[in-house]
Amino acid sequence: MLPKISIITPSYNQGQYIEETICSILDQGYPNLEYIVMDGGSKDNTVEIIKKYEKHISYWVSEKDKGQSDALNKGYKHATGDVINWLNSDDYYDPGALKTVGEMFANPNTNVYCGTSRIFGNKGEYMSNGTDIYEGNLEKTIGWARIDQPETFFRKNCIDKIGFLDEQFHYIMDKELWIRYLLQYGLDGVVKNKTRIANFRIHDDSKTNQFHEKFQAETKKLYHAIAKLNGSALAGLQGYWPQQEFNLLYKDAFRADKQIIDKVVNYSIFYQFQEYYALNNFKEAKKVAGYLKEDILLPEEAAHLKTLKNRMLIPPFIKKIANKLR
Repeated sequence: MLPKISIITPSYNQGQYIEETICSILDQGYPNLEYIVMDGGSKDNTVEIIKKYEKHISYWVSEKDKGQSDALNKGYKHATGDVINWLNSDDYYDPGALKTVGEMFANPNTNVYCGTSRIFGNKGEYMSNGTDIYEGNLEKTIGWARIDQPETFFRKNCIDKIGFLDEQFHYIMDKELWIRYLLQYGLDGVVKNKTRIANFRIHDDSKTNQFHEKFQAETKKLYHAIAKLNGSALAGLQGYWPQQEFNLLYKDAFRADKQIIDKVVNYSIFYQFQEYYALNNFKEAKKVAGYLKEDILLPEEAAHLKTLKNRMLIPPFIKKIANKLR
């Protein structure tokens, strides 16, 4: 028997998209579906659209909330499935997506399933590689923690044990949940393949498109809090961490061996270094590189870091010319 899947859709004033979202879920024809819609009191035609499909929706409400994480947590309280995920009201599933998910979780050893997605919108379209999983390297998977949330599904009893969303996070609530899961369960129960599950829309009003710097700021605060909680020496890096700090809600789920945490936090710094490098922001990249502990990177990663450092000695305008000539 296929497991029961609970899908939550948080929404607010996205009447132009939400019907496609709802239909993509209901049209799956999945035999064991629980669908929950949590609307934040929309002022457009969202409620009218929800009512159009309400006989097929397990639970819905339209009321003011404190943001996306709050809405999702409210929905989670109504969820009774074996498997859980959320789908935002401007995204939609591929046909047959939930059948794939259900078949993956029919294996009792599967705790997380990761597919792939099409990312599309005002900057064209491309295929995602899905959530990053580094086989045999849990620390890198946690330190980089690049999760493609729409196509990453969790076994609900795992989330019941570690807690759902921490509402102080407004931009990286999925990343925080993913890190918390990995610290508790590791990679053994994670299954990934290239099946396309979701379509992720980028538009002018989407958080992913508008608030990159805020995503980065929350990410640094999260890793700082993890480092401090576990007594990592990297928690004391002067000039790297933001002044504002997070007090982690689910502290026990973040506790781990200090050596593991040292590597996790170091990988998070390495990831930011590479982000700055990719943007040709060599000034910030050089600054971040100074905080890295090269001795706890893998040899090939330390070699790659050295290569990038050497490339940064080349003036940016020469690098741009060289890129054009390739």
